[in-house]
Amino acid sequence: MKNIIVSKMTATDWERFDDLLDQMEALLEGKLAVLDENGRVRYGSVNEQNKLLINKVWQFRQSKPAMSSPDVDWQAFEEDYNERERLETRGDRLSSIAYRFKSTKILHDYDNYQDALDDYAYSQYKKGSDADGFAEKTAELRQFFPKSGKEKPPEEGGNN
Repeated sequence: MKNIIVSKMTATDWERFDDLLDQMEALLEGKLAVLDENGRVRYGSVNEQNKLLINKVWQFRQSKPAMSSPDVDWQAFEEDYNERERLETRGDRLSSIAYRFKSTKILHDYDNYQDALDDYAYSQYKKGSDADGFAEKTAELRQFFPKSGKEKPPEEGGNN
């Protein structure tokens, strides 16, 4: 199958996307934390069980505030809780976009690889007819194919 994907993004779309990314980066500058490895280990990640605990404590706070600990800054708790929700939903949306970017890139890589194999095969054919320059071209390209006793490149797969 030739050209399994066709780009639907125009040059104008990419310019607009880059402008929006610039705006997002500017908006977020200095507002989001960047943990190093030690920070990630120290603070870890709240697992699903602990998220359920947080949610249950928040539900009790909403329904029976008199039962809430006076040692907790409940305004800060609510701000953290709401911000965490906003970060999670936006992060999920961004992750979805990143996944689609990677999937689309894989398909473009596949198309490029198949065309590169076709070009290599054509170059070998032209080399066989002693066309100028093709012996050098096939020698340069041959380095990308493992030695298997044959000069024929693999049929499928490749460097995605």
